[in-house]
Amino acid sequence: MDASYIRGRDDVRQTAEAAVSPGDVRQMPDGRAGVYQATLGASAADRISLTTSGQFTFTKTASVVLLDGQRAYWDHSAAAVTFRKVNDRDFYLGRIVGDCASADTTCVVNINVDPAYDIDMQTSPLLSVPTGTQAVGAFGFPKILGGASSIELTATNEAQCIDLLSVDRFSVDANPIVEAEIRIPSNGSTSAVDFNIGLANGTSTTDADAITESVFFHIDGGALDIFAESDDGTTEVAATDTTVNATEGSAVANRIHLMIDARDKTSVKLYIDGVRVLSATTFVLTAATGPLGLLAHLEKTSGTATGRVVIDRFTARLGKQ
Repeated sequence: MDASYIRGRDDVRQTAEAAVSPGDVRQMPDGRAGVYQATLGASAADRISLTTSGQFTFTKTASVVLLDGQRAYWDHSAAAVTFRKVNDRDFYLGRIVGDCASADTTCVVNINVDPAYDIDMQTSPLLSVPTGTQAVGAFGFPKILGGASSIELTATNEAQCIDLLSVDRFSVDANPIVEAEIRIPSNGSTSAVDFNIGLANGTSTTDADAITESVFFHIDGGALDIFAESDDGTTEVAATDTTVNATEGSAVANRIHLMIDARDKTSVKLYIDGVRVLSATTFVLTAATGPLGLLAHLEKTSGTATGRVVIDRFTARLGKQ
């Protein structure tokens, strides 16, 4: 006999490094999350059983919104679910089940589940058209930095534009939720520079404002105010200050988490770092015909202005009904 059955794959036994209480969550050596479901606690060095599948209720980080299907992380120091990890012992937990409002104190997570995104700009095909004088090591196509994409403008005295547009698109009625994480190592040095990221039905080689259907987060060069805007071909909502500012830099602390919830075309909702912004402004895609895709777009109209944005993550998940 080559093998003999021991137990199911979701029942993992290990030695406790420290005391464990019923309901505690741990990251196991293989990277997965495990929940201790016993009715009694265990001491350090005891053998314990951890469950690695199922839907569990967890404490949620206060004052953040988590949307149905969103990636959930375990904040180790706070013992709560959040939307991203930082440079400590946080780890991936699973996917959120059901929408969680800012005031909610708990959330449900389907642990260790991580289905592929409909569009993931780290792995999905994309289009990119540089407008300007390309040069090796300078202006040109996005630079790949691990799983991130870096787009930048150089000091050449000319109009420049570089974009990332997903090849794959989807219907306006596909209930898209878009997530992006960006860092801004070098913000546009003058107001000639514009950066936009979000949903669009196409691109422009010169001006993102010329795109007929879009929902964007927008940053002007020379400033770090984050704006939001939408245009469905009939109704245009001009760039409006979210009152949230980016912080220039390339570290994890400078990462900005952006989310566009377009499940309701008549009231598209936008979030920065888990907090809804501009709730009194109605962004719409009601008249849009699509198809829509993901677009990151960096441009300058003229001059020697520079700027650089790093896109760490840029995804869309669809809830087709």
